[in-house]
Amino acid sequence: MLLLWMLLAAGFGLAAGVLLPRAVYRFSVGPEEPWRDRCPAGHPLPGPAGGWLGRAYCAGCPGPYGPRARWFAVAGAVVCGTLAAVVGPRPELAVWLVAVPAGLVLAAVDRAVNRLPDVLTLPLAGGVTALLGVAALLPGAEGSWPRAVLGGVVLAGVFGVLFLIQPNGMGFGDVKLALALGVALGWYGWGVLLVGAFLGFALCAVYGTVLVLRGRADGGTALAFGPFLVLGALAGVLLGGMWV
Repeated sequence: MLLLWMLLAAGFGLAAGVLLPRAVYRFSVGPEEPWRDRCPAGHPLPGPAGGWLGRAYCAGCPGPYGPRARWFAVAGAVVCGTLAAVVGPRPELAVWLVAVPAGLVLAAVDRAVNRLPDVLTLPLAGGVTALLGVAALLPGAEGSWPRAVLGGVVLAGVFGVLFLIQPNGMGFGDVKLALALGVALGWYGWGVLLVGAFLGFALCAVYGTVLVLRGRADGGTALAFGPFLVLGALAGVLLGGMWV
């Protein structure tokens, strides 16, 4: 039965990943720029959800543009399959699976343009909070919804203080993303919240150190924090799923 859950979850992640590159391409613009609605050659973007979902490919152009779908498909399948293997058929698994595509898009966009769009971070926080509230009412759930909500407030508050202290070291988008990740991590406990947040900082620090040692960055280089926050939260949720 667990193998079936893993295969179903991996299939969902694979299918979702194939549809994400178009959204990443459209969101990967500067703070003052409108979302892209055309390919690099100027052709309109047709497709599902008003052209937001699909491969970064245009029939009128010689080849694909933007990120490759295969990387998102592989990442989605691996992450969703791993979540299913660790969490099992508990109600909160559905919440984690739904959150994976948004996390992949946010990580990719932040890596591309150092931006975490509000139209993704805020609905993600609201969606995770609401869905976990539903999961908490179902039999078999292994978490606390009140603690999850408080965890989101606490982590976002901590990040907000860090942003006020050093706005050049952390963007306000990271604060909004921390709200959703804090809810997810807080579901399994305060220890999980601390571990997930710490891993996000640690992974970013290791990556920055490697770049400096290779001469590709210095102390003033701005790094996208979002991908490491997402990775840290994923690791925390996996650990929480194993501990409960």
